[in-house]
Amino acid sequence: MPRTDTIAVIDFETTGMGPAQGARATEIAAVLVRDGQIVDRFQSLMKTDAWIPPFIEQLTGISNAMMQSGPPAEEVMRELDSFTRGIPMVAHNASFDRGFWLAERARAGLEPDPAHEFACTVLLSRRLYPEAPSHKLSALGEWCGLKRDGQAHRAMSDADVTAQLLIRLQRDITERFAQHMGPVAADHALLHELQKANKAHLEKCVAQHMVKRQARLALEPATDPIPFPNHSCLDAEPKTVL
Repeated sequence: MPRTDTIAVIDFETTGMGPAQGARATEIAAVLVRDGQIVDRFQSLMKTDAWIPPFIEQLTGISNAMMQSGPPAEEVMRELDSFTRGIPMVAHNASFDRGFWLAERARAGLEPDPAHEFACTVLLSRRLYPEAPSHKLSALGEWCGLKRDGQAHRAMSDADVTAQLLIRLQRDITERFAQHMGPVAADHALLHELQKANKAHLEKCVAQHMVKRQARLALEPATDPIPFPNHSCLDAEPKTVL
């Protein structure tokens, strides 16, 4: 079976639209995807001094009272740093989640991880599924026939749907451009390039990526594969911090 790199799919719930406006994270989930499967999960509330407005509480179900029992945001981000170290990222509407990811990491005193490049399933779905009636996560999930466990606008539920969407996108890219990709699955590097490509030039983007990939592999010395940590399987419960 073709092997892809491991990808961390993340989703934040927050008090507002962005860190620049003073908003803070209230909850985060991260789902690890490898070789077309979900292999591990992490979920936690994030306690800060920020106030959750009533309309946000109604939307997410996360209350100010719940925040009092959650672990400090800095502690959560340090755990996530270990959970996602060296792994590229994906989010739905990634510019939103990336902003909170960087801001909360900085507050926790964490150094940037060069591997944490973001690919966006909104941008990818607009290019691969232009016929979809909507590219909002819940609507797109229904259109793709994805399974949702839990409530929309909770971090784990949204991250899990996004992870399923990522797997679907990777599969469809591999099948659609099989003449260029052969047995190679769509990795994060290709997703990162496709999300910026013109819709009319997706095949050209894939072809160029595969040429560059082959040239890069030809220059790399042969090494034994590094075993991946023994993460839990698809039906494993997420690590949850409440």
